Amino acid sequence: MVALKGQGLQDNKLRNDERLLNVPRIPRGPGSPIVDLGYTQYQGTELANGITQWLGMRYAAPPVGNLRFRAPEDPVPNPSLQIADKHGSVCLPTGSTTISNGFAEDCLFVDVYAPTKARQGHNSLLPVYVFIQGGGFNSNSNANYNGSGLITASDLNIVVVTFNYRVGPYGFLASKEVQDNGDLNVGLKDQRKLFKWVQKYIQEFGGNPNSVTIGGDSAGAASVDLHLSAYGGRNDHLFHAAAAESQSFGVQFTIEGSQYQYNALVARAGCNSTEDTLTCLRNLTAAELQSININIPSPGSGGDPPLYMYSNVIDGDFTQDFTYKLYKEGKFIKVPVIFGDDTNGGTIFTPRDTDSVAAMNEFLRDQFPNLSDTQLAQIDYYYPKAEQFPNTGEYWRAVSNAYGQMRYMCPGLYISSAYSKTLTPSWNYRYNVEDPAQVASGLGVPHTVEVNAIWGPENVNGAAPASYSTPLNRNIVPLMQGYWTSFIRTHNPNTYRIPGSPFWQEWIPPLMNRIRFETNTTTMEIVDQDTQIHCGYLESIGIILQQ
Repeated sequence: MVALKGQGLQDNKLRNDERLLNVPRIPRGPGSPIVDLGYTQYQGTELANGITQWLGMRYAAPPVGNLRFRAPEDPVPNPSLQIADKHGSVCLPTGSTTISNGFAEDCLFVDVYAPTKARQGHNSLLPVYVFIQGGGFNSNSNANYNGSGLITASDLNIVVVTFNYRVGPYGFLASKEVQDNGDLNVGLKDQRKLFKWVQKYIQEFGGNPNSVTIGGDSAGAASVDLHLSAYGGRNDHLFHAAAAESQSFGVQFTIEGSQYQYNALVARAGCNSTEDTLTCLRNLTAAELQSININIPSPGSGGDPPLYMYSNVIDGDFTQDFTYKLYKEGKFIKVPVIFGDDTNGGTIFTPRDTDSVAAMNEFLRDQFPNLSDTQLAQIDYYYPKAEQFPNTGEYWRAVSNAYGQMRYMCPGLYISSAYSKTLTPSWNYRYNVEDPAQVASGLGVPHTVEVNAIWGPENVNGAAPASYSTPLNRNIVPLMQGYWTSFIRTHNPNTYRIPGSPFWQEWIPPLMNRIRFETNTTTMEIVDQDTQIHCGYLESIGIILQQ
């Protein structure tokens, strides 16, 4: 008899459900750091700051073996009490061909930070913030951020959730073979699984499943706009507001357009002579797969690999069309939103030795292979030679300005306008807090630097600029935390903003008014005319570029 597709997975689920009935329950009283999630129980750690944390909890089954390249499954029941005092392994990145300590394919873990008082008999459940880390869908670049700073800034009135999701080929491999015997966009489906986990279990931690704000930076912010438009804008009521930091519109290939990535991976693995190439890939060890986990040039590109090759694909299901098109057609969930970017969002990505218009265009075509010569000529006109810095090419800042607006700044302005047209509350920002070392190096105010102010410099694993802990820029931290925790609590950044901070006006097109964050001089501004013209053009070719 031929087994039905997925029958083995269903049988495993039934066996897991049977085991679940036999998991012994450990009684706990109010205030106990033990949470009972049905499939297992986790014991957290009560901290002296009034916060309890649970680290390294499983929100899905290990995505290994036959679950590689498949959508996430429910966690496997475990009858033992789990001590949740260590972060789980981070998901394997593309570009690192060996497996470092702290990284593994078995990586679908979640951390929860909650005020201890939330579980001590208080009747009111607290608003929840779910943070999606960045990394270009090719790494987990904000792993293990500490939620204590945000909770303290909220006067112990929110719950914070952080988690890992699959990236690179583990999360975004796409081809006809994967479509037939696997799942597409599984990194995004990991995130969706986590959202459902929050809906089912966050009350155990004192969180309110009916007041969930999702947020993220870079690819995490791209994830935000992809979840808002997922399934054509279908609202499954998994979240109720969204805040995106440096939202990203990269190239989104079709399944057919991604086939070259799959074929090349199969060839590198030595699987191209096998009858079932996908099974061959699944039979590789994680170390073997990781050893060939690299980027390659896209067809039609300038000849070098893109910064981020693996990404979400147009699957006709989760991602039904290009992002520009979905938002143009109003196919997105109408909830309060924040979008924004940094003044110099392109500088950390572009080659510092870019010394000519030709080199600039080659880099841009590596990232957006559909760029025509005519379109590049227009971009060259809009982004001429700019500021010069030591030990850099003459066109480094020019290509940085172009790439930063194409991929980050202009998409945020576009989505904010799309929301405002539906009369949905929408706020936009430009982050312009200057760190002396970053400015001197030419980075200016670089991509996602605002995460350090939002989380607090002591909570981002040493990534914050030094000035954020000195009088020079220290004041930006409570200001940003005030707006963000207010938005998490009330879906309005103004309600609980710190005293003396400006009122953040909603985005109103065609006025295009946003807040400009600066230490001690934060104020509202109108988007300058050049940016409006540049973004108007880039938006007009966005669908052609498959954004």
